[in-house]
Amino acid sequence: MARESQSGAEAVIVSTARSPIGRATKGALAQMRPDDLSVQMVRAALDKVPELDPHEITDLMLGCGLPGGEQGWNMGRNVAVLLGYDHLPGTTVTRYCSSSLQTIRMAFHAIRAGEGDAFISAGVETVSRFFKGTSDSTGDPSILNPAFADASTLSAQRTEAGALPWHDPRRDGRLPDVYLSMGQTAENVQQVLGMSRAEQDEFAVRSQNLAEAQIASGFWAREITPVILPDGSVVSADDGPRAGVTLDAVSQLKPVFRPDGTVTAGNACPLNDGAAALVVMSDSKARDLGLTPLARIVSTAVSGLSPEIMGLGPIEAIPAALRNAGLGLSDIDLFEINEAFAVQALGSAQRLGIPIDKLNVNGGAIAVGHPFGMTGARIATTLINSLQWHDKQFGVESMCVGGGMGMAMVLERLS
Repeated sequence: MARESQSGAEAVIVSTARSPIGRATKGALAQMRPDDLSVQMVRAALDKVPELDPHEITDLMLGCGLPGGEQGWNMGRNVAVLLGYDHLPGTTVTRYCSSSLQTIRMAFHAIRAGEGDAFISAGVETVSRFFKGTSDSTGDPSILNPAFADASTLSAQRTEAGALPWHDPRRDGRLPDVYLSMGQTAENVQQVLGMSRAEQDEFAVRSQNLAEAQIASGFWAREITPVILPDGSVVSADDGPRAGVTLDAVSQLKPVFRPDGTVTAGNACPLNDGAAALVVMSDSKARDLGLTPLARIVSTAVSGLSPEIMGLGPIEAIPAALRNAGLGLSDIDLFEINEAFAVQALGSAQRLGIPIDKLNVNGGAIAVGHPFGMTGARIATTLINSLQWHDKQFGVESMCVGGGMGMAMVLERLS
């Protein structure tokens, strides 16, 4: 039996909305500003609960992995104002790959503490508007898009204005190994685990094939909110999943990060654009409004480890979240571990003893995509959808986090 709140207040998710996920620089959402994309998703989540008076929302919390350029200036508050809710405070939170899972956690904690009854937890990343047009998946913030966030220009402008110049802390040697290339960390994980290239490729093909099958079944369409582009056209499907992916084709791809490495474009997630939003309430508020919650937030946890092997973050985070929930691994019906790289998602699951038939059963980020700040809220949305689709009760969401962290959340399906 899952542990209940000591305070008596339970945090429940009453609505979700997530955009299609576009491929960065060349995908369907490349021309969408992050704030405009977030506004559409928050509005969609709120439209699903018309019983909620916006003046009863305590805070809007927006996760963003790389909050700079168009993603700067406390975008969470900007989204509230763009929605027409001047009364609604907003904040922007970064915990890199788990930024919007952190916003869900903040709502969970605030409700448990009795500091509010309704919150918006959201996340966004539009890599198209931040990085140069590259085809790799380094996730390297030094590769800034000069059209939207040129670091050298910003630094020069600040210096001319009498302010301190802008610095990337990695460039002056202060934090040389904290945010090293994510692909290099994946190769480090491979060396720790000894996982073969074939195992990684097989897992990646599984992700693509499952996603393809679930597109055909209608699973993914259930959770996607179409996006209206600036030209008035509508995007309603993810760019990422590829039809007919075979092991033979994926096995032919060359390593990206090391000449003798195992990580390729086929067994790693791409760079992406996307946004998602959830409405989180106290269970008492949901009852007062006559709402049937989708899921209860049972517990969360974070963990830290060496940045060089950040991909193994779920190995500590998942057991910690289960301990906080009073549950064991065998109590969990479905696991969603973010597929930043096949080696880290599969490796974490293997180390924990998670059965493959409970892991990412509809495909994962290798197929669907990983817009950093969106991912936590997207996976929560997918996990709820999956628990409903497969008629299961308990699920765990987890991911590794750039900088050397892991994060996890336990959900219980309620409807």
